[in-house]
Amino acid sequence: MTTIPNPASEPPAAPSRAPQTRDLSRFAYLSIVAAVVTITLKVIAWRITGSVGLLSDAAESVVNLVAAIAVLIALKVAAMPADKNHHFGHTKAEYFSAAVEGMMIFVAALVIMYTAVERFLNPQPIENVGLGLAISVVASAVNGAVAVVLLRAGRRYRSLTLTADGKHLMTDVWTSAGVVLGVLLVGLTHVERLDPIIAFLVGVNIVWTGWKLVRESTEGLMDISMPKEDNSAIAEILSRFVTREVHFHALRTRVAGHHRFAEVHVLVPGAWTVQQGHDLVEEVEETVHREFGDIALTCHLEPSEDPRAYGDYTAEFPIPTHDDIVAAHGAPGTTGTTGTPRPGRGDDGA
Repeated sequence: MTTIPNPASEPPAAPSRAPQTRDLSRFAYLSIVAAVVTITLKVIAWRITGSVGLLSDAAESVVNLVAAIAVLIALKVAAMPADKNHHFGHTKAEYFSAAVEGMMIFVAALVIMYTAVERFLNPQPIENVGLGLAISVVASAVNGAVAVVLLRAGRRYRSLTLTADGKHLMTDVWTSAGVVLGVLLVGLTHVERLDPIIAFLVGVNIVWTGWKLVRESTEGLMDISMPKEDNSAIAEILSRFVTREVHFHALRTRVAGHHRFAEVHVLVPGAWTVQQGHDLVEEVEETVHREFGDIALTCHLEPSEDPRAYGDYTAEFPIPTHDDIVAAHGAPGTTGTTGTPRPGRGDDGA
């Protein structure tokens, strides 16, 4: 006789705590549209005035367009879910885009500086200053508005790609401001060499922005840890579970695009059952996920009596021990964050 399983007796599926992948490509499309609009406006301004500063500004907008296309590709790849060959997803694709964008900024800066030196050696008068400046200001306003949107989205979704693109566009805004100032001064003073001098200084400033983007993307590809304040927040949550029997060590974190990963070793008495250890770990992971947000936490159980459990103790982010907590605040309570007694302990916490 075949026994039919009773679905009611099976435990309900637990909610997934895996990091959620988001498709942020809509912001890349916005950046592409803005780049096309600003290129058109800046080329018109350059043709009207003949200013090398406005020409360099238009050249940087071309770089913006190429970078925006790279951003679109990176965001599309980063949004792909994990598969059999990429178990942790594809979010690191964002770092490649940021690196490309940083290099593009370098190229734009070099073009601007080269053109400025050439025009300094061969100064030329600027024409139709008023109309050219008005068009350039409109283009800068478009870039500024889109940059604010991208920077806010980058912070909200922890996307280095959007942050890099936003910084790139904001750099373009400052470039345009410098160019406008140079053209205005030339129009007022009729000293043609002021235009290339200011354009060269703007190029130097852009080099610094490009360097920062390349550095950030390199750190991400090398599995940089989460910021110190985030590590401290996780350690504080874990410290609530510390007792005479329960300890934590080997807390390590890393960032992959907008995903965050953490792992920690949990030391418990070797006499505990698998169920007892599992209940504790589930409560720890649920609490961290609930209070900290989108993060994948992995807990590794170890018997506290086994010397091998301490062989992997490295210079990771420290978590207070039971003695530390008692010395600072007195004896901790005997219940977890859910108010239920922890497994394997009496009322005295022993």
